[in-house]
Amino acid sequence: MPLSSPDQLRSLLENVRTIALVGASEKTHRPSHDVMAYLQRQGYRVIPVNPRLAGKTLLGETVVAELKDLPVPVDMADLFLAPERTDPIIDAAIELGIPAVWMQIGVINSAGAARAEAAGLRVVMDRCPKQEIPRLGVHTPAA
Repeated sequence: MPLSSPDQLRSLLENVRTIALVGASEKTHRPSHDVMAYLQRQGYRVIPVNPRLAGKTLLGETVVAELKDLPVPVDMADLFLAPERTDPIIDAAIELGIPAVWMQIGVINSAGAARAEAAGLRVVMDRCPKQEIPRLGVHTPAA
């Protein structure tokens, strides 16, 4: 069962330091760009993941093509993808031992969530950390 209680979400967000943002966009009007910038302002290190932008710099971080290309271990993968595109990312997160997978608002993959949870990952679906952090009064790394 994906994390949903305020205490579960707060605990996850307060213990995460480094996030892989899958589906990052260089377009400033896109929600993924806005959320990445917000998370950075909150003190998280956010590494953008997007095969089309690999090697470019986005908000001060070098974009990688896939999770396996991350330069450092991450605590969470934040998915800005259509639900039907999340399975390979969830499977990569499991394989790499990424502790948590967060699926953004509108991103629901119950079978993928069940696989991740069975592998010991914490899972959040259909939520946005940019909304949850202020709502829950989360103490972020910069706080």
